[in-house]
Amino acid sequence: MDFALSEEQKMLQGMARDFLQKECPKSLVREVQKDPSGHPRELWRKMAELGWQGLVVPERYGGTGGSFLDLMVLIEEMGGACLPGPFFCTTVLGALTLTGAGTEEQKRELLPLIARGEAIITMALVEVSDRWDAEGIQCNAQVKGDTYVINGTKLFVPYAHIADQLIVAARTSVSDVPESGITLFLVNRKTEGITITVLNSINADKQCEVQFHDVEISSDRMVGQSGGGWPVIQRTLERATVAKCVEMVGGAQQVLDMTIQYAKERMQFGRPIGSFQAIQHRCADMAIDVDGSRFIAYLAAWKLSEEMPCPREVSIAKSWVSEAYRRVTKAGHQVHGGIGFTLDHDMHLYFRNAKAFASAFGNANWHLNKIVNDDTSTDVI
Repeated sequence: MDFALSEEQKMLQGMARDFLQKECPKSLVREVQKDPSGHPRELWRKMAELGWQGLVVPERYGGTGGSFLDLMVLIEEMGGACLPGPFFCTTVLGALTLTGAGTEEQKRELLPLIARGEAIITMALVEVSDRWDAEGIQCNAQVKGDTYVINGTKLFVPYAHIADQLIVAARTSVSDVPESGITLFLVNRKTEGITITVLNSINADKQCEVQFHDVEISSDRMVGQSGGGWPVIQRTLERATVAKCVEMVGGAQQVLDMTIQYAKERMQFGRPIGSFQAIQHRCADMAIDVDGSRFIAYLAAWKLSEEMPCPREVSIAKSWVSEAYRRVTKAGHQVHGGIGFTLDHDMHLYFRNAKAFASAFGNANWHLNKIVNDDTSTDVI
């Protein structure tokens, strides 16, 4: 397996890095975090002009038809820039899910809008139990003539308050097998009966509580087959988990670069602190975490891009990268000393991201348990 990026991917990486350095300074990140919408509209428009929202949208729907691995190259740079806004949920949770499971009518309706940056899509999955498996889905959708009536509450729905459409997971039937009877629906945010509340979060992104009270949805808004939503959700969760790992790799790399640069410039006892062995070893440990995280994250990303089954690799990546990113930001704070803890410094942005991302799509313990309980993983026990 060759981990080298293609020439096109290298061009995308360089272009994205230059663009984000210019258009997404940390001052903008802080400004957007304070904005109730959490949506950098002008930056979103410029990204759409570059075709980023349509990177993985098939060409026949107005996108560029890029691969999942192409998207990961872009998302790593976004992680380094602490990019705010609904790009992740729109592309990974929205566009990829609709491309794989949506009806032809749904694809023609929404994918061109996504590609042009004119639609924001998100997924409503997690509930009060905070479980990432099928047992956690208790929101129900009951048949009423030609419609379904949805009742229940979803938590931690990213950018639901500004989304045009929500992809909602609900139970349409109950059985002894938790994975059966789950159906996905496309629901307009403005549908009567929906109440959305923005939750406070550690990294000031816009996670929402979404309450559904007798929300009527026509059957043609079903994504995939009735009762067959769980395999679609599994695939989406695998992609989202790996994408979040790659985003964390981008952030960890930026923290490492910042820390090394500071160690070279900060003088103590008449010499740069980077000349002391303790600082050198600390930076070396950070570099090991970053490079190790990149390897296992891109291994899983490559397998997903090649449509290869890789639940074990996904869980290995998430369990490792979540903790590695936190170690890197902790070490970066220690090297920077007191200045790294001030709100004017960029370090706290990455520290908060590391803390929040560790829980996204299942924390390290959740994925470690998945590895242990996987029948194909007995060789690691």
